[in-house]
Parts: sequence; C-alpha cells; structure tokens
Amino acid sequence: MISRKDGFQGERAVVLPPVIVEMEEKDDFCEGLFITDIGYYPKAEHHHRVREEGVNQYVLIYCVDGSGFYVVDGKRHEVKKNQYFILPIGKPHEYGATEGHHWTIYWVHFRGKAAHVFAEGAATPQTINVTMRSRISERIYIFEEILTTLHLGDGIEDLRYASSLLSHFLASMRYLEQFRRAKTEEERDIVEQAIHYMQENIEQHITMDDVLRYVGYSQSHFSTVFKKKTGVSPITYINRLKIEHACRLLRTTDMKINMICYKVGIEDSLYFSRLFSKIMGMSPTTYKLKIKS
Repeated sequence: MISRKDGFQGERAVVLPPVIVEMEEKDDFCEGLFITDIGYYPKAEHHHRVREEGVNQYVLIYCVDGSGFYVVDGKRHEVKKNQYFILPIGKPHEYGATEGHHWTIYWVHFRGKAAHVFAEGAATPQTINVTMRSRISERIYIFEEILTTLHLGDGIEDLRYASSLLSHFLASMRYLEQFRRAKTEEERDIVEQAIHYMQENIEQHITMDDVLRYVGYSQSHFSTVFKKKTGVSPITYINRLKIEHACRLLRTTDMKINMICYKVGIEDSLYFSRLFSKIMGMSPTTYKLKIKS
C-alpha cells in the first residue's frame, strides 16, 4: 500500500505545542475538554497512519466524502461518506483512505476530564445523513471557527473559546437527535427542500441527478418549478451558493484560494476562479484585496 501521512493539497491543520497543551490542562475551564491537534484533509489519497502504541488523546475522524477504514482491537471497520468514528485513548490503531480511493476528513485530537462522555458510542462508525433537519453545514461552520481561532491566537481566552466550540461540535454528533430537534422548522416545499440539500452538500460536487434523487421529482417538472420560484436554474443556484460560501470564507478566514476551491467542492482552481469572476464580477484575489483594504 502506498502510504502518505500528510501534505495534501488544500489541507489545513493546527498542532498545539506542548506548552500550550499544558496551559489547557491546568486551566479550570479547559481541563474538562480541550484540543491538542485539529485539521482538514480534502481528497486525501494514500492517506495512511499506524500508531503501534496509540496516543494520549481521543481521535475523531469525520468523513464527508470518499471512503476509508480503521483498525482497533484487531477489528477492521469500513468508513463511508457522512460517517465518523472516535478512536480510544492509548490503544494501538491504524486508519486511512480506502486503497485506490480518497477521503475528505475533518479530524480532531482531544482530551480532558469530560472527553470520555463525547466518545461514548463512537467506537463503531456513526452515520450523519442529510435530512430536513440535519444541520451539517452549521456543524462545519463550528469546526472552521475552531480552526481559525487556534490558527490566529494561542492565549488563554482563545483556548477557552476553542474549548467551548469543541464542546458544541462534539455534542452535535454525540447528541445528534437533540441537535436536530433544536432546529424546528415548518414543512418546506419542494424548492426549499432542494435548496436545503444544496446547502448541506456545499462542499461536495453535486449534480442535478443528486438533487432529483433527494426530492423525488422528474427533471422537467422540478426545473420548471424551481426556476419559477427562484428565477434561475438549479445548477445556476448551486453555483451561486458555492460562490457565496467562498466569499464567506474569504471574509472570515485566512484560507488561500486554492484551499477554498476544495471547500466548495471544486477541485479545478482555474475553473473556480472563472466561475467566481462570472458571478461576482471580479476575481477571488481582487475580492480578497477589496475586503481587506
């Protein structure tokens, strides 16, 4: 098996130095739950890691695209899109992308006095599918805010804020039904359901067929209804959502443009730039300079 530990195009990661981790451990607030490492790997091919002695943290891996596997206690588990798992503290383990394929993962190493609570029940793959109350995009926003907070600052207030966000992020998975139930909404029409699906899959390459399968309508009827309500075709709407998301990332993070294109489900950075320019009337670089000025 070809093995590659890191160095994936578009990746983002923060590894806290021992002195910062020690600060978290000694803080009255952070000691309950804190981060040691956190990151995002898009389209990670040949990703493979073996730890023969385990690590002194829980390891959460949330797969949002592709597939992978992990081995713990001598048992191999397959991991699919929209599944996550948490590896236990101190146990030898192995994980990686499925051979010949890739996976896109959000990952975090965490520990603390309350960490075991969030790890309960996640030794086997847990599924988070798109539903009308799934709130996947909101969960990813929380993760991005943790990454940005830790990347830009390392003071105790930054660490406490990151710890608070981590608690919310993990709770959105550990207490999935409660997280979904908190988002009570009135029944949506078919167009609103389709837009929700697009938003929940903003980081994926989704096609018209994907949307049609979700809403259960024929293309001719759905396209007519969708355009009548929104004024544009479904594909045009998807592209606008992606560029809107890209603008948000340009405004709120320090991510480079070649990272952002992965975050909106577009692997070709040139195509992303052309699409951005077409919709926004300026290039991503010009937009970034304009909002920073």
